[in-house]
Amino acid sequence: MSMIFTTRSGNRSSDLALAAVRVALAWIFVYYGAGKLFGAFNGPGLHNTAIFFSNTAHLHPGGLFAVLGGVIEFGGAIAMALGAFSRLAGLALFGDQVMAMITVTWTNGINSESLTPGYEFNMALAVMALVIVFLGPGRASVDHLIERRLRRSGLAAPR
Repeated sequence: MSMIFTTRSGNRSSDLALAAVRVALAWIFVYYGAGKLFGAFNGPGLHNTAIFFSNTAHLHPGGLFAVLGGVIEFGGAIAMALGAFSRLAGLALFGDQVMAMITVTWTNGINSESLTPGYEFNMALAVMALVIVFLGPGRASVDHLIERRLRRSGLAAPR
């Protein structure tokens, strides 16, 4: 259990870098997740996302995958912003981007010459999410507060 909340990092500059990665991921995934779920930011909304997932990504039932993708992206963004359950959120966002590459963007190559995007953006987001999975969210996070409380109660491994 304590592994989920471990926030150990080297120094303040590492914490700042991890916070920057979390904020960037949160910003991007709030945009895309809210667009999928609620039609925010001129996004497609749930119905059109379900149609896209069924027809283009060949994920059936499209409605289930639209909700799943939207919840992972929007919920993962909120978790990243707060630094709460960051490693789990990072793993979910990594999986989301791998699925996007497999089902949609891989056939376009790394940098598509057409209007359809390549997989470079998905790859960058996936790797950023893995940074949080492997290094944790840093000390400026809810996870750090939870880790400190667990350590005080004797439920977490000592440093």
